[in-house]
Amino acid sequence: MRIQGLNHITFSVSELERSLAFYERALKAKLLFREDTTAYLDLGGIWIALNEQRNILRNEIYHSYTHTAFTISPTDGEDWEAHLTKQGVSLLQGRERSPEEGHSLYFTDPDGHLLELHTGSLAQRLSAYNAKAAIENSTA
Repeated sequence: MRIQGLNHITFSVSELERSLAFYERALKAKLLFREDTTAYLDLGGIWIALNEQRNILRNEIYHSYTHTAFTISPTDGEDWEAHLTKQGVSLLQGRERSPEEGHSLYFTDPDGHLLELHTGSLAQRLSAYNAKAAIENSTA
């Protein structure tokens, strides 16, 4: 018995219309289903659910590094950056990382959920971390 994979990601949103517009325009998601307070989208084969919840606190979300990262091709990074900027999306400064880990674009959706478009893979990240650890261990 084991987890087979990611099923879906659900975001609580304060205004469904505004969030739908963001995910469709900025991230090029495809609308699959919609009713009063719920929408399902396809984003690169990932099921994204948006559930409208108007009256909940959202302040703490702006102070967290909890985020969702989507894979993009290394050759598409500049195009995505230009596209997001054209859509009025403010890009955020990411954390420092080595070039071997890949490149990231960070931004938030209209409700403050931190999103990332990332060019690296888990294998690249682990390789970079292991190389860094080997250097640190050899100088200790």
